[in-house]
Amino acid sequence: MAKKIIIDTDPGIDDAMAILFALNSPELEVVGLTTIFGNVHTDLATENALRLLEFAGQRTIPVAHGATKPLHIGFEDAPTFVHGENGLGEIELPAATSKADPRPAAQFIVDMIMAHPREITLVPVGPLTNIALALALEPRIVANVADVVIMGGAGAVNGNVNPAAEANIWHDPHAADRVFGAGWPLTMVGLDVTEKTVMDENFLTALRASRTGTLIYDITRFYCDFHQQVHGMYAAYTHDPSAIAYLIDPTLFTIERGPIRVICEGIALGQTLWDRRGQWGRPNEWSVHRAVNVCVDVESERLLALYKERILAAA
Repeated sequence: MAKKIIIDTDPGIDDAMAILFALNSPELEVVGLTTIFGNVHTDLATENALRLLEFAGQRTIPVAHGATKPLHIGFEDAPTFVHGENGLGEIELPAATSKADPRPAAQFIVDMIMAHPREITLVPVGPLTNIALALALEPRIVANVADVVIMGGAGAVNGNVNPAAEANIWHDPHAADRVFGAGWPLTMVGLDVTEKTVMDENFLTALRASRTGTLIYDITRFYCDFHQQVHGMYAAYTHDPSAIAYLIDPTLFTIERGPIRVICEGIALGQTLWDRRGQWGRPNEWSVHRAVNVCVDVESERLLALYKERILAAA
């Protein structure tokens, strides 16, 4: 039976790559997209989500519009230098003809989980504001979710917006701290693994054998330009698609466990502070029961082969 998932997303080039990957994987049933600020503002995230679903012939999948700002800090400028002004590398898809679900994203998440207890996996690949708001609306989702798989954070490596923090967590650290500490099953697919898997120009060019792969090739031109300028490589790290790969085949990854708190102020704002020594594990302390899975290594060649297989098999 296919795994039911809700992707919480801020599309975003790598978000688009992940959404198309999920839509073309029979192991997964995408039952909704919820949108959030991050790579773009939320209004554009919703429009891009609708456009991507229509491109993929999946316009019946609902899209719920999410939060427009973090819980306690501001959000002003989207990183247009990474994803372009339109979030999709300046590649224009036709305007969406479908409309967003009338429910706010947090309510949509609650409704879906409570209607399908222990069947829905949440897959946040952007800031975690919608997930934290859903927790506040209905704490019982903790016991009724099947799983939570997050693209975000950095366990044992530096961040990518500063030495401490990965972008998705940095955008709303207070929300992230609530989500990591909720006590539900959670896996962090962070920079420890997403920056180990690189889609180079040969790989991306090979995707052009399908219509879906051609779109991915086209939108990654802008993304590769960014990576060339910042990282010295005309290629792309595999961020959000790695979370989808984990859902399909967890054996691609090496996992360690431990509790995580998120730093919410100061020079390390947004850091995912991982207790690898069990120092929070004494009885009655914060997280003896809140250990999460942290992906620390990945079989990149297998992951890339899986991604290519699914995209080339797509329309």
